Amino acid sequence: MQKRTMHNRRHESSTTIPLDLGEFLCFSVYSASHAFNRAYQPLLKDLGLTYPQFIAMILLWEQDGQTVGELGHKLFLQSNTLTPMLKRLETLGYIKRSRDSADERQVRINVTEAGRKLRLRASDIVRFVRKATGLEDKHFKELREGIDALRKSLESQSSP
Repeated sequence: MQKRTMHNRRHESSTTIPLDLGEFLCFSVYSASHAFNRAYQPLLKDLGLTYPQFIAMILLWEQDGQTVGELGHKLFLQSNTLTPMLKRLETLGYIKRSRDSADERQVRINVTEAGRKLRLRASDIVRFVRKATGLEDKHFKELREGIDALRKSLESQSSP
């Protein structure tokens, strides 16, 4: 019996996708993510925040008093990744974590006065980065919706 190699399998189908990194959607998303981080980094430096801390604050401004679990679900982060980030935000004085009085197992996150003052500066950053994309509002919305649909589709394929 002949051993099948990757080279042999490549010629078995005319529909084989070539391994050309420029054709990988995942690499386009990955590299765009890095470009976003480079755009945000100098702007967030003045606030003393990283991008993940920044998006956590945005979600907390939208809904104060969330549990760590709720926030982690929205950020697609496990608590072992989220907890150190929240500790840092608390050290900066932007949030306060406390046990839920109704359920001691739950930790609630509340934005402090300093955290609320940060929100105005944050909206300027979001406006600047959105403008830096060069996208018109309609295309911006379509692209965001397409990427969200892509993520949901990939998540559904990886679920048992």
